[in-house]
Amino acid sequence: MAPIRDHSPTGPHSHLHGHGLALRPWDAGAGADVDTWLRGLRDPEFRRWNTPLRPVIDRASARESLLARAQSALEGTSVSFRVADARSDTPLGHIGVNEIKYHLKVARVGYWVLPEARGQGVATRALLIAARWALTELGLHRLELDHAVGHDASCRIAERCGFPYEGTLRGAIFQEDRHDAFRDAHLHARLATDPEPADP
Repeated sequence: MAPIRDHSPTGPHSHLHGHGLALRPWDAGAGADVDTWLRGLRDPEFRRWNTPLRPVIDRASARESLLARAQSALEGTSVSFRVADARSDTPLGHIGVNEIKYHLKVARVGYWVLPEARGQGVATRALLIAARWALTELGLHRLELDHAVGHDASCRIAERCGFPYEGTLRGAIFQEDRHDAFRDAHLHARLATDPEPADP
């Protein structure tokens, strides 16, 4: 099922739907969104595999982080989506199309899922929606995905969504909770010319 787009593809009103999910931009002015963002980025499993450049430690820093993402969306350099159940609007996680370089037709994708929503295929479904949108509506040719070596669940999600493993990036991302040490990452990528993966 292809995602349905409303309004501008990179504007603040972008909405995507499919596979039982609803994706919309995060709202830094909504307390519930700020709380969900904070909870997601403070989750131990998220922090095990991801080290944000600017730590999100409280509601103020969470709101500041969301405001920065909204600004990036206005500038067309990234689009960050709140992932929710399509029927209940219960928040489930996040997916972002980041570092968009239109002159090269390339971007990077990243995602996380709230603890209570794991094991339900949320990341797989959200990635299928966002990837198809980025490779069609945004006109991108290549969408990259990387994750820390050892994060096997993310590896499986990438493969299921048509992002084959391309290699290991040495010392490409921060170590857990550190900005002075690095670890290797696996690189996956999907091209607009690749076969469409099967629906979940």
